[in-house]
Amino acid sequence: MGFSVTDVQKALKGADYPASAEELADLADSNGAPDDLVESLRSKDSQEFDGPDDVMKAMKGELGGE
Repeated sequence: MGFSVTDVQKALKGADYPASAEELADLADSNGAPDDLVESLRSKDSQEFDGPDDVMKAMKGELGGE
């Protein structure tokens, strides 16, 4: 199952960039995102993201849910 772009956007609402994958995972968790989305973000642990577009690029293979 993929994640919808909308789900990722909701999970990252209020994010301040640049942000590490761990920071975004923690934010997604506090925003009530599903555990699998939080873990997907956390798995990108060596990355820092300059904005939402960077997150979407990193998650490209995981996007596609409704």
